[in-house]
Amino acid sequence: SINKAMEKDHEEYNIGVLDIYGFEIFQKNGFEQFCINFVNEKLQQIFIELTLKAEQEEYVQEGIRWTPIDYFNNKIVCDLIENKVNPPGIMSILDDVCATMHAVGEGADQTLLQKLQMQIGTHEHFNSWNQGFIIHHYAGKVSYDMDGFCERNRDVLFMDLIELMQSSDLPFIKALFPENLQVDKKGRPTTAGSKIKKQANDLVGTLMKCTPHYIRCIKPNETKKSRDWEESRVKHQVEYLGLKENIRVRRAGYAYRRVFKKFLQRYAILTKATWPSWKGEEKQGVLHLLQSVNMDPDQYQLGKSKVFIKAPESLFLLEEMRERKYDGYARAIQKAWRKYVARKKYVQMREEASDLLLNKKERRRNSINRNFVGDYIGMEDHPELRQFVGKREKIDFADTVTKYDRRFKSVKRDLVLTPKCIYLIGREKIKQGPEKGQVKEVLKRRMEVERILSVSLSTMQDDIFILHEQEYDSLLESVFKTEFLSLLSKRYEEKTQRKLPLKFSNTLEVKLKKESWGPWSSGGSRQVQFMQGQGDRAILKPSNKVLQISIGPGLPKNSRPTRRNLTQSRRYSNRSQSQTYPMRAAPPPPAVVWTGCVDMLFTPRSAAKWSNKSATVCTTSPCPRKSTGQSEKPMSQQPESLDFLKVPDQGAAG
Repeated sequence: SINKAMEKDHEEYNIGVLDIYGFEIFQKNGFEQFCINFVNEKLQQIFIELTLKAEQEEYVQEGIRWTPIDYFNNKIVCDLIENKVNPPGIMSILDDVCATMHAVGEGADQTLLQKLQMQIGTHEHFNSWNQGFIIHHYAGKVSYDMDGFCERNRDVLFMDLIELMQSSDLPFIKALFPENLQVDKKGRPTTAGSKIKKQANDLVGTLMKCTPHYIRCIKPNETKKSRDWEESRVKHQVEYLGLKENIRVRRAGYAYRRVFKKFLQRYAILTKATWPSWKGEEKQGVLHLLQSVNMDPDQYQLGKSKVFIKAPESLFLLEEMRERKYDGYARAIQKAWRKYVARKKYVQMREEASDLLLNKKERRRNSINRNFVGDYIGMEDHPELRQFVGKREKIDFADTVTKYDRRFKSVKRDLVLTPKCIYLIGREKIKQGPEKGQVKEVLKRRMEVERILSVSLSTMQDDIFILHEQEYDSLLESVFKTEFLSLLSKRYEEKTQRKLPLKFSNTLEVKLKKESWGPWSSGGSRQVQFMQGQGDRAILKPSNKVLQISIGPGLPKNSRPTRRNLTQSRRYSNRSQSQTYPMRAAPPPPAVVWTGCVDMLFTPRSAAKWSNKSATVCTTSPCPRKSTGQSEKPMSQQPESLDFLKVPDQGAAG
């Protein structure tokens, strides 16, 4: 019933496990041991045919240089047992005796022994004695007692009993007796020996269609105890199992063989000449491929239709090189895909950033198509800055910006944006201790993204923006304000599920921090006024509690970045190394012209990074007194520097 349930209506690939009795050699061996040892002899013949004989014959057929290895072929023993004629085998003689003396119980065994002595007495693997015979099996000599041989060989299940079982209404009972009685009636009655011989030959036929793998079991002792090792017994088993010859053939032979066509198909990718197809004779293509990988000539031979490789290590070399090739191509595909996705994301991000200011603020002519980098400081190379940020926080944006205090004095701050917070990092001199006089980094302010109330900007092309927070505001200036606002808006929406409020006006209010000393202890506010001026450079003029900023007109408010610039940036990224710029930091932005205060010169952290000099904190000089009757002249305008636009085309860093 189990076999019926597992039966398939079509052939499939399968793995079968054959577990049979090993050779049986007892003090008294009868008909059962004779049948078991015969099946083992047949299986040993398959082992020889498929491992020793077939392999060596293949070398000869392919014209491979080979020194033949002698081995014992047990086919002669199998023929001794199962041959039908010239001379007949033991089973044929046994069936003949059982057929002629089926009605005689006594004397049949002695008659069998006499016929064996007459027919095969001179066979080199057969001997007889007064109570039985000896067969020289591949596992050794085995003596068989003739007592009961003929009786056990007779099929005691008569035809009428088989017919009775086949007439049953139960399908299971009928399946147990599949004999075709109409055919069997024409010949001799079947015997146990003939059935075993037929089943053994059917098993061999099935195994010959497969690729058998062998597990050889060696019995170390007769006591069935651990740590009991009988060396002579083990050596005998190793010898008769043919393991020595098999190992010699394997060591002297070739571990891998494959027809030329399949070998080329698998390893053609290793050379340009063979990929995608070899133009020429397949054998020459295989030779070219092996020579290209510098394989030693003594490690392979080319036959008539196959290539033979000796050591497994040589094959592993080919497989490893093949894997490296595919890995390289896979990486190239992945790189191209990631590049495409990054560029697509970059264009989308740039357009989203532009949409924040669309129809609300004038744009700078030289920055509307600028590439977004994200980290302009290089936070990975500055642990003194990274210490203020959480260990697992991603850096969305980092840049050195200008911060204006309540008296509109400018000071440099490092502005860092992460998915959670905004950091403003400054520097102070150590006043006490062994490090007195040295400058260290200090966290000036930490603002959680969701606590941002709004961001205020003017409608002109300046770089000023105000971060409004619940406690007090921060007045900042950055040439990368659009990129910063784009990333801040995205993080704000993730945290609050709302759009970041952006206010655009030419008159902005700045709420001050409440101080515990001085005339400004009450906090208060300051005002920033924007006026139409000339040129692209902002002119700042502080006056009491008001900061006036004048700047010329920029691009119209409806200006958007062009996709053409993306192609130009690709060309720019392909320039020679001599024309490349630092990858993580941008050169300083254009200077700001002051009219009410001395110009402040500074060295941004990005420049200090590339010159290997420590960053220094510069302070502005106090505002000079106003001279009577004379108007102050602005500084002579320097040619505008566009170096800050030359940043790598890598998308947002982090």
